Amino acid sequence: MNIEDKINNKHVNIQCPKTDIKELPVVILHAYNEEEGRAVFEKCEKLHCPHFILVSISNLDWNNEMTPWFAPKLNQHDEDCLGKADKYIEEFMKEILPQVKNYIEQDLEKSIAYYSIAGYSLGGLFAVYATYKTEIFKKVASASSSFWFPNFVEFIKENKMKSEIQTMYFSLGNKESKVRNQVLATVEEHTKEVENIYHSQGIKTIYEENEGNHFHEADLRMAKGIKWILEKE
Repeated sequence: MNIEDKINNKHVNIQCPKTDIKELPVVILHAYNEEEGRAVFEKCEKLHCPHFILVSISNLDWNNEMTPWFAPKLNQHDEDCLGKADKYIEEFMKEILPQVKNYIEQDLEKSIAYYSIAGYSLGGLFAVYATYKTEIFKKVASASSSFWFPNFVEFIKENKMKSEIQTMYFSLGNKESKVRNQVLATVEEHTKEVENIYHSQGIKTIYEENEGNHFHEADLRMAKGIKWILEKE
């Protein structure tokens, strides 16, 4: 089952498995484009994930709505990150989520067991950041995330999550830190540090290493993360 709609100019794609199970977990995935959400759901089915509803949100102002504060561009071909995540989170909570919830309950006739959040790259950074700004999430899948982002590790050390997170998945490609850019090269060190911080807080965590660079099998990496958090309690 698949529904596509536009909410506040965001593309919202809801995919539900064919199952008689009435209560299902919902995974919110912020995706770079619409194809990513469909590909991730297909990979999840091939991996035999537990049944869940995937809500993929795309057509985002990626560099700005997925970033918590300003960060200068990494190179001359890039753009500054303007840090509009807080504004987007407000839009998500007030405008997008209520319509998603209503569709799942009224049209799909499903009950929501709990919400998880997932994301890749800046979407993975945002997935973690959102747990500090909302109380609704139970699990996080953060794959090949942009933990090179300036001052983000310091932020999680100094702040407390609003969501009561039980499980967190982190992964990275084994070539992602092997780059010339000194900022991007910190991503492996920071990802491992982030995972250790949450593990020390009593959250069930894992750090998984994949073959390849940042762009290798992104949909499969994201699906593996979703599968892991859905299976862990």
